[in-house]
Amino acid sequence: MPSSIALYKTILDTFQAPVSRFDCGRKCAPLNEGTPVCCDVEHAIPLVDKHEWLLLKSRTDLWRPYRARDEQAKKELADKHRDCRAVECKGFMFCERDNRSLACRAFPFFPYITKDDELIGLSVFWDFADRCWVQSNLQIVEPAFVKECIAAYELLFDSDAAERKANRDHSAAMRRAFTRMDRLIPLLGRNGEYLGIEPRTHKVRKAHWREYGRNETFKDEKPAPAAKR
Repeated sequence: MPSSIALYKTILDTFQAPVSRFDCGRKCAPLNEGTPVCCDVEHAIPLVDKHEWLLLKSRTDLWRPYRARDEQAKKELADKHRDCRAVECKGFMFCERDNRSLACRAFPFFPYITKDDELIGLSVFWDFADRCWVQSNLQIVEPAFVKECIAAYELLFDSDAAERKANRDHSAAMRRAFTRMDRLIPLLGRNGEYLGIEPRTHKVRKAHWREYGRNETFKDEKPAPAAKR
């Protein structure tokens, strides 16, 4: 079944939980002239499916098409799928929580798919680790967020094989990158439990959140209190 406006309404209705009880934007904004990193197209350009775009346009004037402003942005968007739209919002000061895109709700996480094609949890867009406070404090993530995020993506994957493949390919790229760095891949399991993927064997095991490590940007800060599990 192809994706549709009705499907995206169900997906967004399914995924309402916040990442944590902390306002993480207050943690990264000082690193980016007062704007949360994930709300700034200079760092992350939101992509939405054409049906998601039609749904959002029907509900709000928060979003508008994004036009690449430099060669780096053009390069970043060059290989986007033809059914995707690059968009930008009015800015974090005007955020409408119920009208955020799927990508906004999920950031900095993506559904991790194993070599055996199993969606087992959420991992992170590791390229943002130097700017994203959450990635150095994965213990703050609420289990409800993990469950709702996975449920939303499973709804999407059931009707969009290309989207599932994109996330499977990104998971494979993460395995290659973390093997080169000889680092444990951080993973939040389906119930929010702490897991890790060994960099060379790709074996999934239980982990402690302190094993995930902290980026240099945040390593001197006291770790935030963990969410209840």
